[in-house]
Amino acid sequence: MADILVNKVAESGLITLDLEAYLPVGNIVTFDLKPYLFMELILKEKDFREALKGVDWEVYKGVPVAVTCTADAIIPVWAYMLVASYLEPFAIDVYLGTADEMHKQLFLAALRQIDPQQFADKRVVVKGCGETPIGDFAYLEITRLLRPVAKTIMYGEPCSTVPVYKKR
Repeated sequence: MADILVNKVAESGLITLDLEAYLPVGNIVTFDLKPYLFMELILKEKDFREALKGVDWEVYKGVPVAVTCTADAIIPVWAYMLVASYLEPFAIDVYLGTADEMHKQLFLAALRQIDPQQFADKRVVVKGCGETPIGDFAYLEITRLLRPVAKTIMYGEPCSTVPVYKKR
């Protein structure tokens, strides 16, 4: 009589959560204020306003834009507001900071859209290996979101997990 192979992983009731599914889609474009400053150091209001009028804002259509200043300059708040007023009709999102910081914020926002109740009293494995590197911040956030409701939270792959949390 042949031995019957049983897929214990399939029968375990584990839910695998792949954080790659929540990564922001598309490239983040950076708008740097530095080229619009006098000598790339000083913001002169009249010159700054004129320079912004000459920007082709259409190139930011449909993309997330990180607004930053790579010069070591003091930028008044209204300057960022002015740039945002130009970008708003075109960009899908505008963020003050670097593209990496914006990526992180968009990723966290996507994770916070998850309804934790769908994992209530479930055994969840947060996938640990994938094609794209996932920042540690995302694993921390998903644990924070799921801990109040999940029965167990594990890290890794269903065949090899590291226990993180178990409801008592």
